[in-house]
Amino acid sequence: MESIEAEIPRRRIPHWPFWAGGVFLALLATVVILLAIAAHRAEPFVRKQVIQALSDRFHARVELDSFHLSLGNTLRGEWGVWGEGKGLRIWPPTGSESAQVSLDNPPVQPLIKLDEFHFHAPLHYTSGQPIHITQVRLKGLDIRFPPRSHMQKTSESGNNAKPSSSPLNVSVVVDAVDCADARLTMETDKPNKLPLEFVISHFHLKGVRPGAPLDFDAQVQNPTPPGAIHSTGSFGPWVVDDPGSSPVRGDYTFNHADLSVFKGIAGILNSTGRYQGTLRDLNVDGETDTPDFQLSHFGHTMVLHTNFHARVDGTNGDTWLEPVEATLDSSHFTAQGPIVRVLKTGDDGRLHSIGHDIALDVDVDRARIEDFLRLATDSPTPILDGGIKIKAQLHIPPGEAPVHERIAIKGQFVLDQAEFSSLQVQKRIRELSLRGQGKLDQLKAEDEEKIKSHVVGEFNLNGGVLTIPSVLYTVPGADIHLHGTYRTHGDTLDFTGTAMMQATVSQMVGGWKGKLLKPADRFFKKNGAGTEIPIYVAGTREKPQFGFDSAHLGGTHPQRPDTQPPEITPR
Repeated sequence: MESIEAEIPRRRIPHWPFWAGGVFLALLATVVILLAIAAHRAEPFVRKQVIQALSDRFHARVELDSFHLSLGNTLRGEWGVWGEGKGLRIWPPTGSESAQVSLDNPPVQPLIKLDEFHFHAPLHYTSGQPIHITQVRLKGLDIRFPPRSHMQKTSESGNNAKPSSSPLNVSVVVDAVDCADARLTMETDKPNKLPLEFVISHFHLKGVRPGAPLDFDAQVQNPTPPGAIHSTGSFGPWVVDDPGSSPVRGDYTFNHADLSVFKGIAGILNSTGRYQGTLRDLNVDGETDTPDFQLSHFGHTMVLHTNFHARVDGTNGDTWLEPVEATLDSSHFTAQGPIVRVLKTGDDGRLHSIGHDIALDVDVDRARIEDFLRLATDSPTPILDGGIKIKAQLHIPPGEAPVHERIAIKGQFVLDQAEFSSLQVQKRIRELSLRGQGKLDQLKAEDEEKIKSHVVGEFNLNGGVLTIPSVLYTVPGADIHLHGTYRTHGDTLDFTGTAMMQATVSQMVGGWKGKLLKPADRFFKKNGAGTEIPIYVAGTREKPQFGFDSAHLGGTHPQRPDTQPPEITPR
């Protein structure tokens, strides 16, 4: 066996695969080094092309602090060229033929500033086809839109401007752009108005090509009330002469916005909607849900839902509601009017926003009075319930005081089928109605019928004081004309007026006392009423005091105690 094995020659392993592999690696390394050298030497040329392309696009001077090229691949393993730059600045259009601005007198603010950018382009290129940049990453983008008047002057002075031509007539398509830490500032022509700023934590673009709109997906940090707005849509094409006129459209969601940053109100708001127009003139349609809306001073939570159409001036955030439809628990109303920012010069001599001025026309068409009373009082039970209609003007000026102290409302109202929650008050209303009709036999009936009231009047709420210049309170058998005030702080009442009864004084009193008072009937008959009596309502909401106002009786009526209606205390 050993002799046989010795006679079999050993098989030799060929060495050419190792040589071939070594040569291939050496060639690959050489190619990489040569490409790296080529990329390095191409940096000035590519940097110049980038600056020239941006200058042609924006008709403006472009600055780039640093630019670098290198070889690399993406996460998908696609080899190509990575480019990165830092300190990019694009100035507003100048209107000059060369689109260049003298370095001795540059504009105060660049139109666009970018801290750094990175992009990836494949190595292959087909002549006559656009260059596809597969990925662009941006960080620290700051876009400032000048006022419309500035852009118009620039456009008028540059009507004959011709963009510089690029040596290479190629187009570029960017497949995707990702940006972190962006800021958008909209300047305004309006005097005493601050620019409006949007902080964009992240946005994603796709299909970026010259002269075409681009699709975006953005996360915007809303400053007041604080919260994140997620929006998707399309922007552009970019209007070089006036960027603020660039079209935009999209949808948004705004969740978990804390309304307690507005002094005097509270609740967590969620909103969805859509918008379209230009950056300076947006039309917005949407809806909001606030399941725990409240005036924080009173602490009663209500369900508030709104549907709205609004125009928004993107240069300053001023908004016109046209209109907003709202439902507060079971009450429906509409409002329309402006909501504008108010500025004040601070100690540093600069303008600062002190809040918003709200001036709305309010139409309450299908509502319950108990819903509004529950919202605006600290009592667990509203003073009355019933259907109400209101037409009013609402004004909330900016300020440090809570909303319920700053709010001012003036208008007219109709309250129908009203019923007081206080048994004491309702008992008095029933007695007033029965005496006014002369139905004294029903005063002690066991089944007490609930008397519904009808109220028509004017009102003026200002600084927590409700002033009623004129109100007509009607129940069967009586019409009561009142005027006075109700103070929400302390729930105090102070009203005077007249009660006009269908029945005469003798019929209201009845019995033997009524017979004694029959000669006095003629003194109390007036203006077609069986009895007209000056009255007052005072005290508090919980313990009201009703009385005969002898101070306003005048000389027409006798002031003898025996002519005074029973159970009414003189003032």
